[in-house]
Amino acid sequence: MKIHEFQAKQLFATANVPVPQGVVVTSPQDAGKAFDELGTPVAVVKSQIHAGGRGKGRFKEHPEQAGVVLVKSREEAIANAERMLGSTLVTIQTGEEGKQVSTLYVEQGLDIARELYFGIVVDRESGLPCIIASAEGGMAIEELAEEHPEKIIRIEYDPGEGLQAFQVRKLAYALELDKAAQKSAMSFFPKLCKFFADNDCSMVEINPLVVTGSGDLLALDAKVSFDDNAMFRHKNFDELRDLSEEEPNEVKAQDAGLSYVKLEGNIGCLVNGAGLAMSTMDLIKLHGGEPANFLDVGGGANVDQVTEAFRIILSDENVKAVLVNIFGGIMKCDTIVEALLAAYDKIGITVPLVVRLEGTNVEVARKMLADSGKKIITATDLTDAAQKVVATLSA
Repeated sequence: MKIHEFQAKQLFATANVPVPQGVVVTSPQDAGKAFDELGTPVAVVKSQIHAGGRGKGRFKEHPEQAGVVLVKSREEAIANAERMLGSTLVTIQTGEEGKQVSTLYVEQGLDIARELYFGIVVDRESGLPCIIASAEGGMAIEELAEEHPEKIIRIEYDPGEGLQAFQVRKLAYALELDKAAQKSAMSFFPKLCKFFADNDCSMVEINPLVVTGSGDLLALDAKVSFDDNAMFRHKNFDELRDLSEEEPNEVKAQDAGLSYVKLEGNIGCLVNGAGLAMSTMDLIKLHGGEPANFLDVGGGANVDQVTEAFRIILSDENVKAVLVNIFGGIMKCDTIVEALLAAYDKIGITVPLVVRLEGTNVEVARKMLADSGKKIITATDLTDAAQKVVATLSA
């Protein structure tokens, strides 16, 4: 689950992590008022979308307009906001389609002495949160890691114990912080690490993390995402979710208890089991096709879930054929076929449908398909299924 920058900073402030003052606005006039309220000689107007690279991004409707701009007057704030609101921002992370901007964050200007990079992610190998930091702030960490890997600092910490004082000193030394900034770091870094663990984050990124002229550390940017599987512990985060930023079918799938990710191909996939789903997509590509989605119905899918899975798959206008690949373990093959046939009648499937079954009660299930009288192509194994579904596209 991702949230906007302004939401992340509100949570940071609650956790006593220092952030600049800012105002959320949704109209040009509000942007002007926000500039006056902040009372600084300069302010920054920031587009709020779930994507990085906003500063270098440009709007489709206004190619000269950046997604993050420095303004020096109320009039400049209003003029920039007029071009930004309602327009489509294209960044390196959005792709060419871009994302529409409906909210802006107007933030106070600061006396910035240095820009650093700071992030926390989960290291799957060690099973611990891992700090990734660099003295080279303000640039893409991916580029820095590729061009200058020696400039990347990595420190793992125990989420139960928190970041220890010796680790803060190690980090401060590696970042070449002066005495004033070191003092600020002794509070800033442990609080942020505690925030990461307490809120079940999957990522926290501050780029740039700034050191002010007085030596204070502030989160000038904030990018936070949470572990979806832990959201039952944070019911208050539901209100932070911006559904307009998410793929509609992925939202529908999540509500139905399905795992779905939209892709760019034309062969829909309905599979039970994440590993089997990945193998199915690999074999489709191996035989010259392109999967349109990842969709795992899980081991206990019922008629309603299978029906919704077909609705979601077929709502993608790019889908020209569907491959159903089921291994009957927890879910018996005849049960899934019963749900599949019921869904077939409800949805009215018009594209070629290839079904491969294996596992518990597979013979009963295959007979059910044969006796159904429906236009369903059966396959004996996964390779056969992939070849047949790809062949339907050129038939």
